[in-house]
Amino acid sequence: MADAILERTAADVVALPIGLLGAAGFLSSAGARVVDPLLHAIAVDFNTTVPAVAIVVAAFTFPYGLCQLLLGPVGDRIGKLRVIFGALIAYAVATGACAFADSLHALTLLRVFAGAASAGLIPVGMAYIGDFVPYESRQVTLSRFMTGIVMAPVLAGPIGGVFGEYIGWRSIFLVLSAGALIVTAFLYARLRSLPDRRSDATFNLNTYIALAKRRSARLLLIGTFVDGLILIGCFPFLAPFLHERFGLSYAAVGLILSCFGLGALSYTRLAWWLIPKFGEAGMVLLGGMIMATAIAVGMTTPTWPPFLLVELMLGFGFTTLHGVMQARATELLPLARATAVSSFAFMLFMGQSVGALSIGAAIDALGYRAAFGIDAVAIVVLALALFRLLGGMRRA
Repeated sequence: MADAILERTAADVVALPIGLLGAAGFLSSAGARVVDPLLHAIAVDFNTTVPAVAIVVAAFTFPYGLCQLLLGPVGDRIGKLRVIFGALIAYAVATGACAFADSLHALTLLRVFAGAASAGLIPVGMAYIGDFVPYESRQVTLSRFMTGIVMAPVLAGPIGGVFGEYIGWRSIFLVLSAGALIVTAFLYARLRSLPDRRSDATFNLNTYIALAKRRSARLLLIGTFVDGLILIGCFPFLAPFLHERFGLSYAAVGLILSCFGLGALSYTRLAWWLIPKFGEAGMVLLGGMIMATAIAVGMTTPTWPPFLLVELMLGFGFTTLHGVMQARATELLPLARATAVSSFAFMLFMGQSVGALSIGAAIDALGYRAAFGIDAVAIVVLALALFRLLGGMRRA
């Protein structure tokens, strides 16, 4: 079965720009994750605390999620590749400007614009793939698209750490801006020759109401919000925990964080085998249990080396669980696919924004270990709930 999936996938995507879509996804993911190892350095530069600087995480993710409600219908209407092209230009401008922020308030505002622009990259790219690849092959194809996305934490961690330690946190934003301009140029060169499905979909509340009325879609989107809150929301605080708990340099922390991306990358290489073996319900349960175990190990270890394994497990577990949910999202509204996938992304990043702020508050009140312990229990509950939901849910 796995071989059949691979053969069909190769035939279906031969004309699709998976490499360019993956590069755009890399930039979006890097824009969100590159600040993780830099939170302490930014806090020192602006003479404030790490929990206070966590606003720059929410400043990116909140507009990222909010703008999905606009960019999804626009992608359905004018073409998904054209939305990606425009988003790349806006991302390059806003991200480059972050390098020149003279205050935390200015950096926060610029991160808002960068997050809004980034909203047109990953979800619209997923919807584009959904337009041309059958569902049986889609999760494997999406795992290949995710290769670009998961390379961001592989590289963003160590690069961000090196910049924070030796060059300065501002320069990394110029690097990301230049990368976006390069991808924009390559996409422009192929834009006219690539297929780009359009529909009569517009920004219409009735579309979202119809989505919300479907029980399977409603439950999936609620689960997605919780996914963002308790899974992604905890990630930014692992870097300052490692720095403060073990006295590690920013560069060392960045290298440890890169193991998350290696774990996620291993999922993209094994997806063809995992999906038919475990099924979708089994995948979410496996991913959640791996993540919860990783957090438990990280919060109880007295030394930092086990965090190499912790990050590997977190990366593998997260993508194993999340890959199922994003594949389901591409099939929620086949006639307005970008709208549906963007609704999925909206719920995910609203959850992440709330999670970053709430977990930051929990750390302030209870400390790192207690806050992460609560998060691990919540991940187990979510995995069990999704296992039950997907086990009894027809494909949307």
